[in-house]
Amino acid sequence: MNALKLLVLPVLASALIMTGCASRKPAAEIQTGQTPNSAGTTVSTEGLSEDAALNAQNLAGASSKGVTAANKAFLAKRVVHFDYDSSDLSNEDYQTLQAHAQFLVANANSKVALTGHTDERGTREYNMALGERRAKAVESFLITNGVNPTQLEAVSYGKEMPINAGHDENAWKENRRVELNYEAVPPLLK
Repeated sequence: MNALKLLVLPVLASALIMTGCASRKPAAEIQTGQTPNSAGTTVSTEGLSEDAALNAQNLAGASSKGVTAANKAFLAKRVVHFDYDSSDLSNEDYQTLQAHAQFLVANANSKVALTGHTDERGTREYNMALGERRAKAVESFLITNGVNPTQLEAVSYGKEMPINAGHDENAWKENRRVELNYEAVPPLLK
């Protein structure tokens, strides 16, 4: 699990810096290793660069603040889309996943099935593996942001459950997704 965090955190940190979502502190204020965040949980920053360690701490601290009114719009979105033949999260999906992470951290009884899907191109076996990589990418993001792994279940359906039955780029784009399906205690969006 620590190896997975070491792979995911630098990517997330870079994305946050590029989008302006992460604050920067002087290098003297950054510590590496096991660092408690503002919520009192521990963030593993061992082996990360100073910038990546700082961003990991900021991400973990942000996920413990609970659900705000601003997050409700992001919580209403329960689908994350992917580029062709990719399991990389897009910058547009970070706020959505961050809102879900905050909700799940604040609501330990909530459980989510992360269902990975692909478009119709490729073999069944390849698409099952790609759907799983996509679901695991979302799962890794949520865990990295403080969600308890027991709250999550990653499942792949490959190309077996398209949301759009068309055979063109628009249909394929809709079908390349991970759905966040709350199985217990979903967020109330009133």
